[in-house]
Amino acid sequence: MLSPQSTEVIRATLPVVGAAIGDITTLFYRRMFDAHPELERDLFNRGNQKQGEQQKALAGAIAAFATLQLEPDSAKVDLILSRIAHKHASLGITPDQYAIVHEHLFAAIVEILGDAVTPDVAAAWDEVYWLMAETLITMERGLYQLAGVDTGDVWRTVRITERVLQSADTVSLTLASLDGSVLPTFAPGQYLSVGVVLPDGARQIRQYSLCSVPSSAGWRISVKRISGTPDGEVSNFLYNNAFEGSELSVTTPFGDLMMPDDDSPLLLASAGIGCTPMIGMLNHLVDTGAERSVSVIHADRSIADHAHRAELSTLVEKIPAATLHRWYEDLGTHVAFGSVHEGRADLQDIAVEPDTQAFLCGPMPFMLAMRASLLERDVPPQNIHYEVFGPDSWANT
Repeated sequence: MLSPQSTEVIRATLPVVGAAIGDITTLFYRRMFDAHPELERDLFNRGNQKQGEQQKALAGAIAAFATLQLEPDSAKVDLILSRIAHKHASLGITPDQYAIVHEHLFAAIVEILGDAVTPDVAAAWDEVYWLMAETLITMERGLYQLAGVDTGDVWRTVRITERVLQSADTVSLTLASLDGSVLPTFAPGQYLSVGVVLPDGARQIRQYSLCSVPSSAGWRISVKRISGTPDGEVSNFLYNNAFEGSELSVTTPFGDLMMPDDDSPLLLASAGIGCTPMIGMLNHLVDTGAERSVSVIHADRSIADHAHRAELSTLVEKIPAATLHRWYEDLGTHVAFGSVHEGRADLQDIAVEPDTQAFLCGPMPFMLAMRASLLERDVPPQNIHYEVFGPDSWANT
């Protein structure tokens, strides 16, 4: 908790700092990467840096955390920081790296705000930073301990034992240990990081949801080839180069998108490649013989684009109280029937019980629309969970 003196300074200066936080975080990253180019090359997602998404996410997290020190809300703080801590753990972040961030972040604050940064203002924001950093360090230490690894020691080499085409642009890769030992367990909905050395020598890291259950067969992830501006740097490399027998550098699984172990009704809503954590959850429900009510919603561009389409239907059929609803923007020569619709997904005709636990994954506009619909149906905000493939701006909306 902030000291009373710092609290009042933050209250007085938050509007000014908040208004400039976007410029501050942009300058921060530039300064830090100039001093430590290896961080941009080998740790941070340089695609997100180019698009400005990482800067926006950091700015939002800092502003949100500072605001919550004025009117404390531990649940909201946990929501913001838990996701960051899991992401940091999946990258192998260590406590000493927070000092590097501190140095360049505060240099950026001083450069942007100039004389407005008095000693009292600097001390108050310094207190905010280290309160946030120390909370994250504690969370990450707990995650490393729970995973049974030393701090930051999360990387291992695995071998691809199977590659299966799930759609024209998506392949699933089954991963096994090199020595035949069973890989660590994980909770349905979690992800792992994959690090690859690209042709220009940079080592880039991305996260992929696990879409299998823990077993001696290994882990399974799915990778979608992405064309756009920019192209999917790591995903495209994996799609084009990762085949049976290839070795990959991956981490221990992390992630806080985990189902409650009870009988509450579930709603699993996904769009595009956001289906992967849902496939993992459905595999778990089938594996454990679950009889709870499960509503599965999936949206995609077309039937041909729908990765894991057949597996999704098969899994739902194996769960006694599960229903599947699909939406496609383009049905081609097919016509809408039963639970297959043309257009964008909505919950209008789907029964949603108030105690439903909802899990969402897909593009941000899709998830925000689903959340709005669920809130209108009286689903409590704390029952709505999500996964974001990229910088997290949900918690700050």
